[in-house]
Amino acid sequence: MYVIIGFVALVASIIIGFTMHGGKLAALAQISEFIIIGGAGLSSLLAATSFKRVIAIMKDTIGLLKPDPFSRAAYIELLQTLHEISNLSRREGLLALESHVERPEFSDIFERFPLFSRNRHAVAFLCDSLRLVIMGGVGIYELQEMMDEDIRTHDEDVKRNPSLVSRIGDAMPGFGIVAAVLGVVVTMQAINGPPEQIGHKVGAALVGTFLGVLLCYGVFSPIAMALEARAEASVSYLICLKAGISAFAQGMSPILVVEFARRSIEPEVRPTFQEIEGVVKGRSMASDEDHSAAA
Repeated sequence: MYVIIGFVALVASIIIGFTMHGGKLAALAQISEFIIIGGAGLSSLLAATSFKRVIAIMKDTIGLLKPDPFSRAAYIELLQTLHEISNLSRREGLLALESHVERPEFSDIFERFPLFSRNRHAVAFLCDSLRLVIMGGVGIYELQEMMDEDIRTHDEDVKRNPSLVSRIGDAMPGFGIVAAVLGVVVTMQAINGPPEQIGHKVGAALVGTFLGVLLCYGVFSPIAMALEARAEASVSYLICLKAGISAFAQGMSPILVVEFARRSIEPEVRPTFQEIEGVVKGRSMASDEDHSAAA
């Protein structure tokens, strides 16, 4: 939502300021300049990376328009998931988790928490770690080391896209100069023409420079920063999971597992202890009622 608001405000401020100076919007509609700069940017991106990575960047950028997958509500569901898993293990033993870990897409626990279950990497991270706990023979330090390695690999992967977007953005002013120089070449070819025609061609060339700078600082740079923030949020999400899994592997009670995970959440989106306690207690009471009715 804020991405859309930001870009709308950006375009509106430019259009309003330009027209206040007496500029005509038609003068900015230089399709050839868009083709030169846009084509050069996309081509250089393809030359620098794979087509699969380009598609991933586009998907991540479109994802900025969707609700934040690492919001306060998402963390509450993560903590609820940890509590349900810990509670089930305490009641029925570790082997009761095996079906949920091996086939998470059919797990009734994950099904109840859609914000968590839609995060495929987080689900895989949780299941892979719990699988080691169920198998046994892995110490807590070895388990934490493996989770740290998984988080490090994920961190490197999710930050590649913001880095590429930032680099292409840095190249936009250069591509704008290329478009402007080509416009000057076209202008020189028509140097014997009427002044109005020459002025139009010079204006078109200057639009190339304007567009390159605008794309760099007004479009690509904000998108890169937003993607980087989203990537850092995904890493923080896994760190929260790691804290809960570590507490679970040490045999702590469900509420302590949740509390260890909760303490690792950034203050901006961290729910309070009372809030989580009320949520998990309410769900536990509802679950007990369901079991009693079934009996």
